[in-house]
Amino acid sequence: LQGIFVLGLPYALLHSGYSGLFLIVLAAALCCYTGKILIACLYEENEDGQLIRVRDTYEDIANACCKKLSPNLGGIVVNVTQVVELIMTCVLYLVVSGNLLAHSFPYVPVTEKTWSVIAFVTLLPCIFIRTLKIVSKLSQLCSLVHFVIILVVITYCLTQMHQWSWAKFRLSLEFEDFLVSVGVIIFSYTSQIFLPTLEGNMKNPGEFRCMLNWTHFFACILKTTFALAAFLTWGEKTKEVITDNLPSFLETLVNLCLLTKALLSYPLPFFAATEIVYSCFSKDNYSNYRSPLLALTVRGSFLLLTLLMAMFTPHFALLMGLSGSVTGATMTFLLPSLFHLKLKWKNLSFLEKCADISVFILGFFCSLAGIVCSIKGLLEVFG
Repeated sequence: LQGIFVLGLPYALLHSGYSGLFLIVLAAALCCYTGKILIACLYEENEDGQLIRVRDTYEDIANACCKKLSPNLGGIVVNVTQVVELIMTCVLYLVVSGNLLAHSFPYVPVTEKTWSVIAFVTLLPCIFIRTLKIVSKLSQLCSLVHFVIILVVITYCLTQMHQWSWAKFRLSLEFEDFLVSVGVIIFSYTSQIFLPTLEGNMKNPGEFRCMLNWTHFFACILKTTFALAAFLTWGEKTKEVITDNLPSFLETLVNLCLLTKALLSYPLPFFAATEIVYSCFSKDNYSNYRSPLLALTVRGSFLLLTLLMAMFTPHFALLMGLSGSVTGATMTFLLPSLFHLKLKWKNLSFLEKCADISVFILGFFCSLAGIVCSIKGLLEVFG
């Protein structure tokens, strides 16, 4: 999903001007920070002052914060929120795959929904994914394809450098357009859902903070360079997905690369969603958790659900925006800062408390603004 958002960054600059460049840097810093404090909530100090991992998942953190109110309430809220966001992400990949195939082969008499079904068939092997190692290899291939796409676009932009002009940046901003830009930029960095699992599977978890710093630093550099080069090339003609600005021969090539990226990206949210469901089953009956028949049933049900939603959900883009504004901001800003304050309050300095409170307030307003804009768009669509 982040790759799809990256392709919208030049369009975000069109509506945010110079402030968009600042927002790309700020979003990287904020998302890196909330990732660190979320992982910090997994640990507690023992009697010797050493940090021990006493929690394994986002759900465990939520349950620890809400145990006085209800032992399982926090975990239920987090699990439902995670599963909704992950399923919607998988559905988006199917919708995007159908759209890309339809645009790549316009002369083939096949509807976009049929193309989505064809893309779905290639994803059926996901039923047999049982470990994160397989997902990580697919994600590596996805990253490689992503870099190819970025390289093609940037290379073309560099050939048009003689047309670049800083005068293309807007000084006056429309508030609603600016809010859309904020959403695109912030959510191009979100990954908090996957971080507890990622940190728990690292050979050396002590390197997690360093890894998070470097990945967000390089992501910020890459996204700034990409967005700036593309916007300076096309200016006011910048389209929502920047690949639509490319010449036809390059557009087809990039669309096929995007299709590959979308299909390779699907297994990660799919695997994460099924793991959440498995963990719920394991609390009641551990043997059933390991049952191959249950595993195939859950994975098959998730696959079929994403296909049905991709086929029959009307105005999906607006619904995805509404869902993202609720679940994305909640999982990325609101809950990490809230949980960190709850679990670590006695050990936090005044500045750390102020930072957490500021992130929470910012996340709340981003979520509220996104919800208002999405609902407004839905009302306009439905008349």
